[in-house]
Amino acid sequence: MEKFFAAVRNMFTVPDLRKRILFTLGMLAVYRFGAHITAPGVDRDQLKRVWQEVGSTLLGVLDLFSGGNFQTISIFALGVTPYITASIILQLMTTVFPQLKKLQEEGEAGRQKINQYTRYLTVVLCLFQTFIVARWLQANQVGAGGPGFILTTMLTLTTGTIFIMWLGEQITERGIGNGISLLIFAGIVIGLPTKGVPQVFERLRSGDTFATIGVIAMVAILVGLIAFIVYVETARRKVPISYAKRHVGRQLVGGQQTNMPIKINMGGVIPVIFASSVLAIPQTVLQFIPRDPNNTASLGSRVHTFFQGFHGGDPYYEIFFASLIILFTFFYITIIFNVEEVADNLRKHGGFVPGIRPGRNTAEFLNTILTRLTTVGALYLVFVALIPQIMLSGFNVGRLPLVGTGLEDFVSRTPGLGWIPRGMGYQFYFGGTSLLILVGVAMDTVSQIEAQLVMRNYEGFFGPGSRLRGRRN
Repeated sequence: MEKFFAAVRNMFTVPDLRKRILFTLGMLAVYRFGAHITAPGVDRDQLKRVWQEVGSTLLGVLDLFSGGNFQTISIFALGVTPYITASIILQLMTTVFPQLKKLQEEGEAGRQKINQYTRYLTVVLCLFQTFIVARWLQANQVGAGGPGFILTTMLTLTTGTIFIMWLGEQITERGIGNGISLLIFAGIVIGLPTKGVPQVFERLRSGDTFATIGVIAMVAILVGLIAFIVYVETARRKVPISYAKRHVGRQLVGGQQTNMPIKINMGGVIPVIFASSVLAIPQTVLQFIPRDPNNTASLGSRVHTFFQGFHGGDPYYEIFFASLIILFTFFYITIIFNVEEVADNLRKHGGFVPGIRPGRNTAEFLNTILTRLTTVGALYLVFVALIPQIMLSGFNVGRLPLVGTGLEDFVSRTPGLGWIPRGMGYQFYFGGTSLLILVGVAMDTVSQIEAQLVMRNYEGFFGPGSRLRGRRN
């Protein structure tokens, strides 16, 4: 701990690093200040009543990445979601359009051009999403009627997203980096002391023995999950690479031995976000399907009945959720890591894997390693996403085929297991997606600060000779 506190003191000893940290904190303060400014024409009381019905839909996922701004329809209601969506779309489009692929390979100039396209696409997505949000507010009597409210909402929320995008870029360039990620991080963390922690103290103050044991078990599981996430996110599979000697002018260069690190979880939190978004679509669509309570045979009533039990905690929901995570993990990693391109680049630069012929054989070898690592990474994401969700929403053992009824009776009669069907009743702040984002961004930020300290001959957080590798290292 002494080394850690010494590193914290050194952070504010270095003038340049101190300026970057203070600038980052200032930008985050501006971001949180804007979260308290509600968009014009919004009825807050009606919005609170509506949110109690739609909090578990796709809007809840959007609210997570907006830092709770969407729940209050502040000027930053959309958060950085349009920017992230635009970045993912352009990343996927590089595999389809050769022009974008060439830009990606042109270095810094190409990267700036792609960033410019990302900004343009972000504005287009903002206009489309804000129009839907304005119509949704009008349909739920949260906003005023007429085209004036729609235009005002579109202009306000789009401008807010553009300003957030600018804040993130300023933090990346003039702050400690990871601007967009830090904004998401701040949005999630800000809810812990105001909404997450009070729930825990309420359980402890109740005096219930089982509630106290539940809190202790929850804290122990969260600490274990965080340690497990840190361990997996820093894990690498090192593929040995050798470079043949070659003549460059009159000099003989090459002959080096190095390795190519491949992460176990290359997809990060993106597959979980995709899976959560897809599963939230049915609940979102239900908000727009009319239901006649007097006619149970109508199409709307039957659709509502079908999806009424399809939510977190339902065994069929959890199976579908896990399957989607695995599917999107393989899909996303296939897009971002092209084994044939990597093998071709190794061959062009005189590199090869010892014992493997360059070219196609190297690509097949890397593909085998990538498939195994992706399988482990997908199972890791499933584990991290499902464990907190089961703790929050419970697990409806009564819906299990064959053994459901008997197992439900056993759980209900056994002391200390009554929380399993209904969950512990905590908010979404302790979810697996939140943990992945919080731990990942914290690791990247600490890694960058430590690199700045080491570069200036200061000891890092873990002393000399030790480095915390972020997700991008």
